[in-house]
This record gives sequence, structure tokens and C-alpha cells, in this order.
Amino acid sequence: MATDTDNTDGPLPGNSAEMARPSASRLAPETIAPALAEWLTSKAGSPATITKVSPPDGNGMSSETVIVDAEWDGQEHPLVVRVAPSPESDPVFPEYDLDNQFRLMDYVAKTTDVPVPPLYWSEPSEEVIGAPFIVMGRVDGLVPPDVLPYTFGSWMSEGTQEDRRKLQQETVQVLADIHAAPLPADLLEAPYEGETALAAHIRRANEFYAWTTRDRPGSPLIERALIWVRDNMPATHDSVFSWGDARIGNVIYRDFSPVAVLDWEMATRAPRELDVAWGIALHRFFQDIAGMANLEGMPEFWDRYDVEAAYAEASGVPLHDMDFYITYATLYYSMVLFRVQCRAVEFGQAEEPANPDDKILNQATLRAMLDGTYWDGVGGNK
Repeated sequence: MATDTDNTDGPLPGNSAEMARPSASRLAPETIAPALAEWLTSKAGSPATITKVSPPDGNGMSSETVIVDAEWDGQEHPLVVRVAPSPESDPVFPEYDLDNQFRLMDYVAKTTDVPVPPLYWSEPSEEVIGAPFIVMGRVDGLVPPDVLPYTFGSWMSEGTQEDRRKLQQETVQVLADIHAAPLPADLLEAPYEGETALAAHIRRANEFYAWTTRDRPGSPLIERALIWVRDNMPATHDSVFSWGDARIGNVIYRDFSPVAVLDWEMATRAPRELDVAWGIALHRFFQDIAGMANLEGMPEFWDRYDVEAAYAEASGVPLHDMDFYITYATLYYSMVLFRVQCRAVEFGQAEEPANPDDKILNQATLRAMLDGTYWDGVGGNK
């Protein structure tokens, strides 16, 4: 049985997820149990006890996750506690706002049919366990694994092609439903005056890269790609409520149907194409990794053109400029991979390569997309 924590906040193949942060920075779950029980008592209004506390089966890069079994009012409450990363862990991203993520999920639960985990409480201060945290209910189901990737063989590949088609279609419908929701303007960062949502997204991507390389050499490939994005940005686009980290590894499934949508920390205003492109780019990453391992992977699954057509049907809105958006999504993920590998070097878990581009696991994919040759070797139902 999986829960809503059996995923990573940034997928990596093999054991690379364990390079996400030094082990010394991880929470010791048993040390937070007394303070957490006292806090739960104050929230529940009756004495709460914790019967079990443990880390999840999966690995997370951007925040700690703790599995908690609690009791109050004579009832058992299976919980998930997500905790903001400590400064000592040299977090992947410069800022974390779990309280805003909690409020975004609450907004989604109240305004859409998109399934999210049951929400209990948010604690924005560091006073209780040393860091902000949110408490959610656990959801039974399965998450497409990142380590090892689902394309290497998993419950997904063990299902039928009809099962995978069902998962794909219903997940695309989730995307369409999110994009149809009114913008929660007070919960999303607004663009600068006169700036489009896409331009704001690209500006923040440049800011993230500048922060990542503030004290280390940059990547010539990423810098080439950032120039390409600037020069090829579509002139027109719409702006919708964007999930941000829109990939199947952030969804809990039961019988191949979505039952909980997770990880809203990248939610923003953006063109609808960007969420669709992110899911395609992340699947291509896993499929390409499988190919590098001489595995077939799942070539028929999450086909770019199938997904684009399914989204247009589900939303009633055709997609535009998808070559640009998939390349941009691949670039953004390349920056995340670059950041993670920089941290691995910092923690002594990897050696500094002679070529900074070698910190980017998907560099061949990004380079081929920039050259306009990637899709020639992929095929698909164009």
C-alpha cells in the first residue's frame, strides 16, 4: 500500500534521490513525537496520542515527510506531516511556503472536483518542531515510482494498455479541471506591472538559475537554453491556474484513477500549455533513462501527441506552441537537476565534473530539443 508521500518532489533515477540532502539534516521522527502530540491535542480539542511515527518509503528532495499514526476522540487518524527543510540541508529551492501550499489545496478542494488529500492543519511557525509544517490525511493508493522510475517496470507496466490509457485520460482531465478553476489571485505571485504570466515565469526561472550559480560555475548548456527561451517566447498566450509540478508522480492512483493530487508548491499563473508540457517533459526524462539502460520503457504511454489531443478534448481549448513549452519545461527541469547535483558535490556525495554540463542528467535531451532534432528519434502518434 502506498500513501500520498511515496513520491519525490523532484524525480531522480537510481540512488540520486539520496543525494538530495545530507543524512545529518534529516528529521529524526521520534524526536518530534512529543511536541507534535501536544500540538495535535491543542488542535483537536481533546488528548491526542501518537502511536507510530516514521519516514515514508519514498524520498523527497524539497521537504521532509513523516508518517504519523495518531489517536484522539477514540478514533485513529493516519496522517502525513510535511515539514519545511532546514537551512542546514541547503534546500533545492530558495524559499518554501508550506502554509500557502496548504491554503492552495484547501482552495482546490472547495472550488473544484480535483481530489486532494484530507487537510487537517497548518503550522507556519518554527516553534513546535523547529520548522513550519502541514498535516494531511493519508490516502490509500499507488504512486508511479521515481526510484527506480516507473519506466523500469512497476505496477503501471504490470497493468494493461487499457489501464494505462485510463490513467492517462483521467489525469489529463484533472489538468483541464485545474485550469478551469478561477485564479486564486491572493495565493499566487502576481507578475510585475506590464509583464505577462509567461514572462514572469521565465524571469523567475532566470532568478532561480542565478541563485543556483551564485557561488559556483554555471552551465553553458543551460545558459544557451535560457537565451533560446528568451528569443522564442510565444507572443500571445492565456493565463490559468497552473498546478506547476504537473506530473503523474505527484498523483495517488487507485485502480488507475486519480484519488489525490499532491505537491502544489510550484502552483502559479501560467499558460495552460506549461502544465501539459511539464508532464510530457518529465515522462520523456524517465523514458529516455530507460532507453539508456537498454530497457523498452513505456513507449506507448503519455505520447506527446495523444496527450495534447486528449487535453484539447477535455478542456475544449486547443494547445499552441508546444515545441516551445516542452523545451522550456525540459530546461527548467535541467536547472533542478543541475541544482541537485551541485548540492551532491557540496556534500561530498559526488565529484565536481570538469564540464559543468555533466551535472545535468538530461543534457542530451535538452541539447537535441534546442537543435530541433529530438522528436525525430522519438516517434509517436503525430
